[in-house]
Amino acid sequence: MSHPVLALGAAAVTAAGSVWYLPALADLRAGADRPASLRAGAVACLSGWTTAAAVAVLLLLTDGWWPPCAAALAGTTATTALWTRAAVHRRRGAREAARLWAQLGWFGPPALPAPPSSPSS
Repeated sequence: MSHPVLALGAAAVTAAGSVWYLPALADLRAGADRPASLRAGAVACLSGWTTAAAVAVLLLLTDGWWPPCAAALAGTTATTALWTRAAVHRRRGAREAARLWAQLGWFGPPALPAPPSSPSS
C-alpha cells in the first residue's frame, strides 16, 4: 500500500480520536482542579494520539519505512510508560481515598436489597 493512502488512513483515525484527546486536553488545561491520576492519564492519551498524527505526517513526507516505524515505536513506548505511571497514580489515589474513608468509619456502600423474586405460575 502506498504511503499517501496509509497517511490518509492514519489522519482519519487521528481525527476520529478527538473524542478521546479533546477531553484529555481539557483535563490538562484544568490543571490542579483535576486529580494527578487524571492528568497523568490525559498526558498518556495525548501522547498516543500525537504519535498517530506524527506517523501520518511522516508517511506523507518520507518514502522509506524507517522514519514512520521509528516514530511509532518511540511514541508507543512513551505512551505505555505514561499509561503505567497513570495507573500507579490511580491505584495510589484509590488506596488513599479508602484509607481516608476508613478513618471516617465508612467502609463501603450499604448492601443493596435483593430484587424481589417473581411469583411462579
